[in-house]
Amino acid sequence: MARVIMQAVVSVDGFIARPDDSVGPLFDWYVNGDRELVARPSGWTFRVSEASLGYVQPFWDAVDVTLIGRHLFDTTDGWDGKPAAGDHLVVVTHRPLPPEWLDAHPDAPFHVADSVEAGIARAKELAGDGLVCVTAGDLGGQAFSAGLVDEVAMDVVPVVLGEGVRFFGSHTGTVLLDDPDQVVQGDRVLHLHYTVRR
Repeated sequence: MARVIMQAVVSVDGFIARPDDSVGPLFDWYVNGDRELVARPSGWTFRVSEASLGYVQPFWDAVDVTLIGRHLFDTTDGWDGKPAAGDHLVVVTHRPLPPEWLDAHPDAPFHVADSVEAGIARAKELAGDGLVCVTAGDLGGQAFSAGLVDEVAMDVVPVVLGEGVRFFGSHTGTVLLDDPDQVVQGDRVLHLHYTVRR
């Protein structure tokens, strides 16, 4: 059965973007190293530290399906039809994807679902026994609140944004995580991985 992991780069005070969706210094660590990190199948390349490469590359390579919300799809213009990680991408939306986008990307391995629950189910079906990565923020918070997230991964950047898009979206309430089973110090980033207690 597929594992579901909620992941994002996050500020020390828990924000994954500013109110205008810009990320400011959150992504600086993607370009401050001397080792090449490759996002497949998109082919995007980054320059990270040795420590970050050893943590992030195996994680990105293990992702089979990425699940995002419509807001992120619109903000990124669907990443030109190429998932940032994994072979498939599921968009949770109540509106059809733009016809002009679909015409421009007829072979994009994108799927749609009309709820978080349906999106997770579709992503798990596509992933088989693999890894489903849910983007943090509003969508991830909904999945987390619904008890659909098995693991949490945070790339914590030493910056305080003060306001913006919260890692756990609108989630409220207490959920216990196990102690981190991975703690990796990169250059201007701390990679953390937790399992959600059941």
